[in-house]
Amino acid sequence: MKLSIIILNYNVRYFLELCLKSVVAAISTIDTEIIVVDNNSNDESCNMIKQLFPEVTLIENKENFGFSKGNNQGVAVAKGEYICILNPDTVVAEDTFEKLLKFASLQEKLGIVGCKLIDGTGQFLHESKRNIPTIKVALRKLLGNSKKYYANHLNRDETGKVDILVGAFMLLKKEIYQEVNGFDEDYFMFGEDIDLSYRILNLGYNNYYFSDTKIIHFKGESTLKNKHYAKGFYNAMQLFYKKHFINNILFSGLVWVGIKLAFIFRTKPMVNPQSIERYVLIFDQLPVKLASMLTKPIELNPDLKTIKSNTEIIFDANTLSYKKIIDTISEVAINTKATFKILPKNSNFIIGSNSSKSQGEIICFVLN
Repeated sequence: MKLSIIILNYNVRYFLELCLKSVVAAISTIDTEIIVVDNNSNDESCNMIKQLFPEVTLIENKENFGFSKGNNQGVAVAKGEYICILNPDTVVAEDTFEKLLKFASLQEKLGIVGCKLIDGTGQFLHESKRNIPTIKVALRKLLGNSKKYYANHLNRDETGKVDILVGAFMLLKKEIYQEVNGFDEDYFMFGEDIDLSYRILNLGYNNYYFSDTKIIHFKGESTLKNKHYAKGFYNAMQLFYKKHFINNILFSGLVWVGIKLAFIFRTKPMVNPQSIERYVLIFDQLPVKLASMLTKPIELNPDLKTIKSNTEIIFDANTLSYKKIIDTISEVAINTKATFKILPKNSNFIIGSNSSKSQGEIICFVLN
């Protein structure tokens, strides 16, 4: 088998359905298995998988084991030469895995390959490519200066070597993952992707940012951006420094003070989405029940070059490819602050996120 895709899920049933439908569309020509590890969700995620995706290998945990252990469980049963760690709040293009596997096969001493990530508003996510977060770099980042934190020696459209990749999407050979014993289970959530990237780098392998495919990472869904997120992230950074850098009382005290100050000054409230004045619908045929739930003026299939702010664009994945949807979101986002939602194929909901720092929105309706 060529590829095993590991998706760790916790209470994001609708985002997971969209993710799985995009993944299924992307692996039609690749010998691939999909493994979902569920960390004791209570939102019908597991029933949805059993009903809609019987081909998926489902591991149902009876408690939340966290990101590291959950993904390690999935990799343990994976049969693929390559594995892909994928967040459930992502949407991949139909050619994502094909392009990445071709690129990976041409590299020597391959470590991890990541790709271009955009959020639900079409904005590039800078964590797609990062540098090693040394103490100086990380403290500056936590206090608001991220210039050295991200791998700015490459622009977002340039492929090349980087140090650190994000756990929302990581593709690597299973044997390399096993060589470093996978994710460190001392990390419950946050920081484990930095740790894995750093350990693989230290063994002499090369990590790459691949710019020629992009995916949506709604962010803020599988790990909601609030004070609990901030606390977890800063605690994970303390663990990373204790594990990989000099450990003494003065050093530990400096890290602790810096992280606590960053936690106080950098924790921000949820972002309220902009008000919507009209909907733009990219459909062949608008579902009647959905149309009745949209209270603002509706325009069907306009020229997207005319889109203004305070407009929400809804894409129909029954008639559009996920690649087309992702590319269009990215292109429209350059010129306007429109918001976006997707109607997954054969689904009765539209879904999207208007900010990478707040929860997304799901609107369910009755199919015609």
